[in-house]
Amino acid sequence: MNIFPIRTEADYEKALSRIEMLMDAEFNTPEGDELDILTTLVENYEAKHFPIPQCDPIEAIRFRMEQMGLEAKDLTPIIGSRSKVSEVLNHKRQLSISMIRNLHARLNLPYESLIGA
Repeated sequence: MNIFPIRTEADYEKALSRIEMLMDAEFNTPEGDELDILTTLVENYEAKHFPIPQCDPIEAIRFRMEQMGLEAKDLTPIIGSRSKVSEVLNHKRQLSISMIRNLHARLNLPYESLIGA
């Protein structure tokens, strides 16, 4: 087992190729250990070089509205008045803690999506 840090795109591609060859390796074997180490190195490299962008809370709300067939007026019991709903959906008003709690409870949206974390 010759494992080295992944520093370049070529190192990354080489590690991915080796992972593909080891995909059926048994747990607690030398090949399984190599697979575990390589996947950890690849995950670290990907986190640094291909970060996942944060979710826009309003886009998360709009996506859920589309999934549930909701219109802006359907959010008034959750967010407040029609004007508040409009301001929120147009990025003119930030979500309050109570809005976030209501959206989480009533639309089953993860808190992480609503706070943009």
